[in-house]
Amino acid sequence: MTTILVVEDDKNQRLLYEQELMLEGYEVVTASDGKEAMEKVHEQQPDIIIMDINMPKMDGIETMGKILSKNREIPVVINTAYSNYKDNFMSWAADAYIVKSSDLLELKKTVKEVLAKKAKGS
Repeated sequence: MTTILVVEDDKNQRLLYEQELMLEGYEVVTASDGKEAMEKVHEQQPDIIIMDINMPKMDGIETMGKILSKNREIPVVINTAYSNYKDNFMSWAADAYIVKSSDLLELKKTVKEVLAKKAKGS
């Protein structure tokens, strides 16, 4: 089963993403900040990470950098309320960048596309 790590500091959004992605057939692991995300990646390497940017303790850009420096193979989808981070060259390391929406169709579609691309090995 494909495992998704959802890194989101907002408890309600984290629960929503977890439920919606589980309904899609994924195993979902969650983290509320960057430090917790680092621990989860170390414990159980996910197939893909959905990462918020604006979080306490360690933001998503720093967390993504640390994770990718250890393992370039894990695709990362940035999922943030702020479109301005797209211009930050550090966010370019992500496999996809999505601005949060109450409609999770774009997020689900992007996860499928990134996983399909990873499966092809490109």
